[in-house]
Amino acid sequence: MARRKLETLSEQMYYVLLSLHTEPMHGYRIMQYVNDLTQGRVVIGAGTLYALLARFEEEGYIRLCGIEEGRKSYDLTDVGQKTLENEFDRLRQQVSDGAKQLKKGDMK
Repeated sequence: MARRKLETLSEQMYYVLLSLHTEPMHGYRIMQYVNDLTQGRVVIGAGTLYALLARFEEEGYIRLCGIEEGRKSYDLTDVGQKTLENEFDRLRQQVSDGAKQLKKGDMK
C-alpha cells in the first residue's frame, strides 16, 4: 500500500518540524539546531532542508513569518503542530512495542 502524503515523516522531516516547535527560525539556524540536538547524528543538507521547507510551506505545515538580512524565517502552523504531535505519538508507540519485545527476550 502506498504511503499517504506526509502520514509518516522521515527523520529529517521530523526534526525540521521539531526545530520550529518553540520558536521561528531561518534555514541555517534549523540546520544548527538539529545538529546540536542530535549531537551530529542527523545531518540535513541545505538542498534537503530548503526542499522540505518549500514542501512544508506548500502543505500548510509552516508559514513564512519574516525576512531579515535575506534570511527567511518560518514558524509552525496548527496543522504542522498536529503533524508533529502525531509523529511523536507514532514513534513513541514503536518504542513501546520494541520495549515489550526486548523485555520478552525476543530481540537481542
